[in-house]
Amino acid sequence: MSSSTSQASVPVSVLNDAQWSALHQAIAPLNGNQLTWVSGYLAGLAHGHQPQVAQVAGTAPAGRLTILYGSQTGNAKGVATEYKAFAEAAGLSVELLNMADFKSKRLKEETHLVIVVSTHGEGEAPDDAAELHEFLASKKAPKLSQLKYAVLGLGDSSYEFFCQTAKDFDERLAALGAVRLADRVDCDVDYDGHVATWREGLTELLKEELKSASQGQVVPMPGLSLASQQVSQFNKKNPFTAELLASQKITGRDSVKDIRHIEISLDGSGLHYQAGDALGVWFSNDPKLVEELLSSLNLNGDVPVQVGDELLALREALVDKFELTQSYPTFVKGYAELVKNASLLSLTEDKGALRDYLAKHQIVDIVKAYPGKIDEQQFASLLRPITPRLYSIASSQSEVEDEVHLTVGLVEYEKDGQIRQGGASGFLASRLEEGQTVKVFVEANDNFKLPADPNTPVIMVGPGTGIAPFRAFMQEREAQEAEGKNWLFFGNPNFTQDFLYQVEWQRWVKEGLLNKVSLAFSRDQAEKIYVQHRLLEQGKEVFAWLQQGAHLYVCGDANHMAKDVHDALLKIISAEGGLTAEQAEAYLNDLRKAKRYQRDVY
Repeated sequence: MSSSTSQASVPVSVLNDAQWSALHQAIAPLNGNQLTWVSGYLAGLAHGHQPQVAQVAGTAPAGRLTILYGSQTGNAKGVATEYKAFAEAAGLSVELLNMADFKSKRLKEETHLVIVVSTHGEGEAPDDAAELHEFLASKKAPKLSQLKYAVLGLGDSSYEFFCQTAKDFDERLAALGAVRLADRVDCDVDYDGHVATWREGLTELLKEELKSASQGQVVPMPGLSLASQQVSQFNKKNPFTAELLASQKITGRDSVKDIRHIEISLDGSGLHYQAGDALGVWFSNDPKLVEELLSSLNLNGDVPVQVGDELLALREALVDKFELTQSYPTFVKGYAELVKNASLLSLTEDKGALRDYLAKHQIVDIVKAYPGKIDEQQFASLLRPITPRLYSIASSQSEVEDEVHLTVGLVEYEKDGQIRQGGASGFLASRLEEGQTVKVFVEANDNFKLPADPNTPVIMVGPGTGIAPFRAFMQEREAQEAEGKNWLFFGNPNFTQDFLYQVEWQRWVKEGLLNKVSLAFSRDQAEKIYVQHRLLEQGKEVFAWLQQGAHLYVCGDANHMAKDVHDALLKIISAEGGLTAEQAEAYLNDLRKAKRYQRDVY
């Protein structure tokens, strides 16, 4: 590492222990906006400004609305943030908080609460919502007869426990005596229209409830900027048209996986990201897949169909507007009813069997297996709009500046003699050529961030493409000249074919930035070995690192790997800490609450 000192990295030793403790206690209750204001205030003092804090005229609002969000991938945060702006434009006084930053004892003081929450995994609360979710189900939860509330859930109806976390919050608040302002709304992946209707109706109710007076404004101090960076105009609804710089296969010729390293230019976008964030990618469907679909249904691709407010040729709509590679229950049910297929209808009545079927069949496979007569507009009306895919960013802007890197596993398999590919992965890996463009946006992930103190040890568990954010972590730690120890657990099928970014990891080991590497190549020996096995083998040292304050991160498959790693950690904590199973679970929960156990799983 370079011996020069980066201006962006201030060593903790600038403050003594007492000052550090006092500062931490002072800022702990502050929300994001307040922290931004304070940072500007302190920066002004450091540069010799004498800030004048003006009193804001106007009466206090009659009541305040608190919006809480729990978000795993950023969608719930986005909806909550947009609703805050919408409600403030209607004259309401609003406070927006991540559930992880909300003190549960404050519930007794709240009068009006809006909850926006997604559901993660098999009906689980997102990591940042888990503590409040558990508290409301516990005996410690207070009576809340003073509280009026509304809940909006985000989910995917193709999963059995659709919007389960939102249902849990709704039911538990009601059981504690709180009163619903409006019925809960459960949104599917195509949620924009439902959210718009919900927020308009709810805001009218809240205006009557709160009758807020004019809202106070923070008065900027002379010579100071309250924002450290310009906010880009580009976002999910207004993505940036970026150039593909590189797409390189980084698995070997004989690998069972096809994994690509993708480099995209953000030059001119003003987009900023941090290690741990995700990149949203809008994609187009394969024109060959569209033609196969039109032929299978005997439809005319030139016939215009209504898509929202637009009138488009069906072929164009199928390429650019509709989800074709992910199947969903609403399509199966609607299609079965239109073509009057009893066998397909019976399948929709068994949720488990339907979920298994959808996982192995794209839209084109379904219509070919169950042919029937349907017209162009009927077919278009059954389809969901395309939703962007989120990829963990595999780079740090400290290293790559106006670029963003991704690690993309191509989803590809054969079905009835035809090659099927994932929508976004096929677009990025197979159809998009260097020099062509792709529409992207940055999705911040507040639940997957490096420790604020660069001296903190870090343990990273990321098999397969789960290694992506840890490449970003290491680039960032290198730029910070971080002194904290780093330990990588990585797994894939074969050492010679699948050691992703091997040269980079070897360099970081040689330079002393990466202190330990534990590898699990499952197919290099008779007995399959995975990252959870390596964790158990190194259990004594893993626990020692945790006791020293290490932060532990897990990225990758949610269905199997993340659960197996979680179970391995419980065994380690129990064995090395001499704890019961219940105590080990509490220990891991405490790590999660302290943001020392963070997961980016999908």
